[in-house]
Amino acid sequence: MEMNQNQIMELLDALYEKSINGIPKLSQPIDVLANDYLSKNNSTEKAARQFVNYQVAKCTTSGFVTGLGGLITLPVAIPANVSSVMYVQMRMIACLAYMGGYDTSSDQVQTLVYACLAGISIDQIIKQAGIKFGTKFTTAMVKKIPGTVLTKINQKVGFRFLTKFGEKGIINIAKLVPVVGGVIGGGFDLVETKVIANRAYKMFIKGDLSALDDKDNEKIIDTEVGIIETPDKIDN
Repeated sequence: MEMNQNQIMELLDALYEKSINGIPKLSQPIDVLANDYLSKNNSTEKAARQFVNYQVAKCTTSGFVTGLGGLITLPVAIPANVSSVMYVQMRMIACLAYMGGYDTSSDQVQTLVYACLAGISIDQIIKQAGIKFGTKFTTAMVKKIPGTVLTKINQKVGFRFLTKFGEKGIINIAKLVPVVGGVIGGGFDLVETKVIANRAYKMFIKGDLSALDDKDNEKIIDTEVGIIETPDKIDN
């Protein structure tokens, strides 16, 4: 099974739409999900950490990925477990972006979510475009990112996924079996998901643009709220 860059972007766009709007009988719209956590915690940081812990715990639930995959319809035919993993990871990033006050309906934020999912460094692209930013990444800065820069970032994202799928092979990803080290039944890579969660938390909650500097050996988030018990439901 092979995909070109246009198909990958089509896939990401479809996953993003479902991540934001939710899937009937499966998941809530992202604003409802995020506001639920925000209303139950006295700070955005605490709400975000609690959300991440819940998401990671949920993903280890037996049958979660396979149960989710059959309910996600996409324009590009890829194995259900692969689409499930990408959906969960993208939805997690988008929810953290919403919690951080970013407009998830904007093209800029959508592209940044893709970059976060792919682990693409964007600071140099932004600097080359003449956009200045200080030590903190802000919503005001995001609004200044022009379409030409978004195109360049999306091109890098598409190439990254082409490379990723080329190295592992989409078919091979579908055949992954549980092994010690983080791969859960159905091919869910727990370690990778934690890295992505940490990257998104640093970027959208802490305003740290260096979170997207292609480091995949980041420290996993140390939480104050503790790991929440693995849920029985697929989503909340």
